[in-house]
Amino acid sequence: MVILDVTIINVAVPVIGHDLSASLPAIQWITDGYTMVFAGLLMTGGTLGDRLGNRRIFCVGVGVFIASSAACALAQNTPALVAARLLEGLGASLIVPGSLALLQQAYPDKISRARAFGLWGSLAGIAASAGPLLGGLIVSTVGWRWVFLINVPVGIVCIALTLRLVSRSPRHPARALDWPAQLAVVTAVAALTATLNEFGRRGWSDPFVLAGAGLTVLATAAFAVRERLARSPALPLGMLRSRATSGGAAIGLLFNFAFYGMVFTASLDFQHQRGYSAIDAGAALFPAVAMTMFASALSGRLSRRTGHRPLVISGMLLAAMGLAGWVAAGDDPAYPLLVAPMMAAGFGTSFALTGSTATVMGAAPTGYSGTASALFNTARQIGSATGVALGGTLLATAAGYGAGLRTSMAVGALAYLAAAGLAWRCVPRKTEER
Repeated sequence: MVILDVTIINVAVPVIGHDLSASLPAIQWITDGYTMVFAGLLMTGGTLGDRLGNRRIFCVGVGVFIASSAACALAQNTPALVAARLLEGLGASLIVPGSLALLQQAYPDKISRARAFGLWGSLAGIAASAGPLLGGLIVSTVGWRWVFLINVPVGIVCIALTLRLVSRSPRHPARALDWPAQLAVVTAVAALTATLNEFGRRGWSDPFVLAGAGLTVLATAAFAVRERLARSPALPLGMLRSRATSGGAAIGLLFNFAFYGMVFTASLDFQHQRGYSAIDAGAALFPAVAMTMFASALSGRLSRRTGHRPLVISGMLLAAMGLAGWVAAGDDPAYPLLVAPMMAAGFGTSFALTGSTATVMGAAPTGYSGTASALFNTARQIGSATGVALGGTLLATAAGYGAGLRTSMAVGALAYLAAAGLAWRCVPRKTEER
């Protein structure tokens, strides 16, 4: 549900924007408001899971997600929809850390855990690949409100199966909630997203944009100082000093930045510039996201032979080549020229997901699996929010739409290359993993 609500919305937002008379910044907030809260509260969700039990917090998160999805479907104007999307992000922030922590709990063996993480990534890939097509089909038939209503029955089944099949999680009541640190994270993520979203309309010299950039820096610095001084920090500095933990999280940020920035800008290009319908745009995006269906599962199996490092590096290099191929195709390329670049980006991103996930989770200290999951997914969602916001900004400020799209893809390719370099330094070799 969480991943589906990222990719399904990319096809639906142009229709939603037209129906609700939303501007481009408002469209970005419909997409990024969800991701902003999701990223900002993941650390809180991870800490709550470690403290109160990951299964309990997971189920609470699904309940919030169900209610907020219904509110999205009933929204009659843009502010109401954005507010409901913010609440949806809260539910997602409780779901995702618990999901990885519950897998960590169920599969203590590293080999089995790698396969489980591969399946986790594969199912996320299925949701990602189904999103554009499903979104296009729903929008073209029963309307965009059913994009959100679909979460209600899925969420109810999810809670029922979790309570029946998943064992209770250990609790660590001594883990205190570090509210100043949580507030600093939320402030930093919100300020960063707002700054990037408004830059396209206001420019860097605007006081609002400058204030947002300054607040982002101050909130990040406040978080670092608080974690150094706190008796029970939300994110122990020892975890950040671990090359595997901090490097794996940075890799997740970079590949989400590149991939979701590509999906967002490509969706706008297909519908606004090429005149595709919602369902046609979903079909056009399918090559990018279809490859994610099996790439994670494949990397989970291959990691037993090769370890995670070569798979993460090769995935990032392949994805970089894909976006570089889009840049080389020109300002207004024929669609067939974009199929291979989209497939390469989708496959490479998902191929690296299992290894980067296993790297971060494997380095987590005892009792901090929820926190490690939250760190990794916070970084990923910051990457998604930044990629969408920067992509929209580049489209709005470039001399031409094609030039803005190519610039966005070039920036994404550089992000993939940076992730490959980090993987070389930070993802352990196979002998080190053992």
